[in-house]
Amino acid sequence: MADRQVPPGIDTSTMHPARRYDYLLGGKDNFEADRANAEMLTTFFPTARIAALENRGFLRRAVTFLAREAGVRQFLDIGSGLPTAPNVHEVAQGIAPESRVVYVDNDPIVLVHARALLTSSAEGATAYVDADLRDPDRILTAAGLRDTLDLTQPVALMLVAVMHFFPEEFGPYGIVERLVRAMPSGSYLVMSNGTLDHLSPDEAAGLRGAFARSGEPAAPRTRAEFARFFDGLELVAPGITSVADWRADGPHPTAAEAAVHAGVARIP
Repeated sequence: MADRQVPPGIDTSTMHPARRYDYLLGGKDNFEADRANAEMLTTFFPTARIAALENRGFLRRAVTFLAREAGVRQFLDIGSGLPTAPNVHEVAQGIAPESRVVYVDNDPIVLVHARALLTSSAEGATAYVDADLRDPDRILTAAGLRDTLDLTQPVALMLVAVMHFFPEEFGPYGIVERLVRAMPSGSYLVMSNGTLDHLSPDEAAGLRGAFARSGEPAAPRTRAEFARFFDGLELVAPGITSVADWRADGPHPTAAEAAVHAGVARIP
């Protein structure tokens, strides 16, 4: 994108996590600030690219499980980020064409690419909601969501690689609880969150320093802290694991290399 005209409202001089994630995944919708920050991150976390790819693999496997085994036909993907194949609707509609998907993000560059997210099978539907996760009620009352999803029927609430940008002062547990409470019985919560559990104290300090220099809020969580998001829910086997381990379908990196917790739970 660096060689193309920059859409209005996008600051290319400052790193953005969605664009950095795109770069780590091998995408092209990123700028020099995003690439430089990603390279700095890999100085302290050499397997950052592995973590990004394994997180994406977890998303694919979780959606496959929900559509194929759990029979879920509605998906609410909050913090969806830039389109990266396969997207949620591509996986879900590849199994059940009638699946309906709502993407939510508040990044201007994601809005620019919303058309790529809004493709759908003829039988299903997709929509994009421009909203901030810090205001869950705005998400839940958005016309795009209400017109696309039936909140009397099960929904997969997906918060993949987004809550680690929500430190305690943002009230992360309350935000997730509010969203979960709005989902009907039989819905599912899908989450992943970066962790420092497998790093040495020096490595963890270096990574925290890198986040601080980026000026981004960062909330890597221990396994116990991550598990709190699932209080009162019914964890799906294998429970809380590394993104690399969750229903892995082939050889995969270690939990230390992936450094992201994952879990899927049924909402009773």
